[in-house]
Amino acid sequence: MAKRTPRTANDLDRHNEPALLILTSLASGTKHGYALTKDIEAFSGVRLGPGTLYGAIARLEERGLIAPTPSRDRRQPYRLTPNGRTALASAVNEMRSLAEEGAMRLRRREVTTRRRPSPAVLGVSQ
Repeated sequence: MAKRTPRTANDLDRHNEPALLILTSLASGTKHGYALTKDIEAFSGVRLGPGTLYGAIARLEERGLIAPTPSRDRRQPYRLTPNGRTALASAVNEMRSLAEEGAMRLRRREVTTRRRPSPAVLGVSQ
């Protein structure tokens, strides 16, 4: 199970999907399981347990999004495939679009709230 390192009280934890974290980590280069765990924890604050990590790796490999690479020792490194890179780019674009929409709506709400006249100005008693 993914364990979250405390960051803020308002974290919604939508960005900590194990598959997305693994693809993001592998976008910077080939890594084995332990290296993935450490890299993911460093950039996201999420610590993936072994069951979560290797279950997600197996599913990503089955889908052709990552592939094992030759190894000189018992550790199995993985790399991002072209389909994995495309899937990650698509997810990043969707998240960017959602973040931009959320930011726009927050700004719009702040402007509306600041411009709204008080009840006293409108002649309404409280």
